[in-house]
Amino acid sequence: MAAKKTTAKPNVSKDELLQYYKDMLLIRRFEEKAGQLYGMGLIGGFCHLYIGQEAVVVGIEAAAKEGDKRITSYRDHGHMLACGMDPKGVMAELTGREGGYSKGKGGSMHMFSKEKHFYGGHGIVAAQVPLGAGLAFSDKYRGNDNVTFAYFGDGAANQGQVYETYNMAELWDLPVIFVIENNQYAMGTSVQRSTKSPSLWERGAAYGIEGEEVDGMDVLAVKAAAEKAVAHCRAGKGPYILEVKTYRYRGHSMSDPAKYRTREEVQKMRDTRDAIEHVRTMLLDGKHASEDDLKSVDKEIKEIVNNAAEFSKESPEPALEELWTDIYATELPQEA
Repeated sequence: MAAKKTTAKPNVSKDELLQYYKDMLLIRRFEEKAGQLYGMGLIGGFCHLYIGQEAVVVGIEAAAKEGDKRITSYRDHGHMLACGMDPKGVMAELTGREGGYSKGKGGSMHMFSKEKHFYGGHGIVAAQVPLGAGLAFSDKYRGNDNVTFAYFGDGAANQGQVYETYNMAELWDLPVIFVIENNQYAMGTSVQRSTKSPSLWERGAAYGIEGEEVDGMDVLAVKAAAEKAVAHCRAGKGPYILEVKTYRYRGHSMSDPAKYRTREEVQKMRDTRDAIEHVRTMLLDGKHASEDDLKSVDKEIKEIVNNAAEFSKESPEPALEELWTDIYATELPQEA
């Protein structure tokens, strides 16, 4: 059931290419600012940055339409921004403020947006995968052609619930695209040390699920593969797996010194494979934009991010009464 790797790049306009550049740069600058705020003590708890992986979610979102859903794990700020969530609300949630998407109670790992069809942000490794299949089931039940993007990493790909979900998704022809963001290190163990499989997407063949491997440092390659996967699902052919080979530049989280790899390895990826620089070069070489144009874009993006940071600082902390809202409670039986 294996599919051939998508090799053809989509024809995109100058405006589309520039938009991908802006979208990826927004994620990069936002995450850099989040790292700064974390270092200043304004963000507490866990914080997992998406720096280096921007082309994955921007390429996937380029193939989405209104009504499509997305669900992911805790490295989720990029997904939020790519699907159109307000940077101010995202940053305010990171700093635990009232203006955040979860009213300051969810933090980095747990924020949602019903309006943008973003269903988290989940801290339990691979827990979002069966939830993603459930979201896809709801669309199949309603009889529409929406799809769900269920993102997870190479570490989560070894969890048993992933394969239970594969079985159900194929059995019921669910319109779900399983996006494996293989950044090659999971929490800190290289994929070569954690699995004997030559690839992760091919595991779906045991369940009859088609899929392919994608260069996750090339936004146009991701877009092309995503369009193929989306067409498969919208046609009622069941689930699809995309293993997107990417690379994160920072540690697993802000508390990770990342001593399991060399600085030279990371720098080589930055110098030779950076997804944003790749699009920047395409814009300049194709004379779609000048150096001054791109400097203006960077200035515009930095202003958006700085405004989000200021909003997050100015937004008040949640009222104490918020401790008792948005939670499940069971009424205790009355004593006799």
